[in-house]
Amino acid sequence: MALSLLVVSISFYLKEYISPDSDLYATLSLVSVAGVVVMVIAFSLGLGAMPWIIMSEILPINIKGLAGSFATLANWFFSWLVTLTANLSLDWSSGGTFTIYTAVCVFTAGFVAIWVPETKGKTLEEIQQFFR
Repeated sequence: MALSLLVVSISFYLKEYISPDSDLYATLSLVSVAGVVVMVIAFSLGLGAMPWIIMSEILPINIKGLAGSFATLANWFFSWLVTLTANLSLDWSSGGTFTIYTAVCVFTAGFVAIWVPETKGKTLEEIQQFFR
């Protein structure tokens, strides 16, 4: 996701310095669309399902309902926030908007690598020990 968003942001930055009549301008437009499509595919295969996978793997049964509801609410709230602010951000700077999205993806990958435990082959009790 981060790499495809980086490609989109670079193409938007380059489009600012190229004439709209240029063939390169049209090529950069296609690169932008392809980058967004790749990002959507990568999101669907990876980060999109992450909240539900983490909830099912990590949460103990006694709080699964409440914590799952809270996590779902937070997930949809931030989706709504991104959707709400996307047009305003794109009016400000298309390249800057996608650079911010790239930074958020890189931060998320680092957060997951550092703080989300590996659960393969572990019992719920072993996972819970990680958080104590």
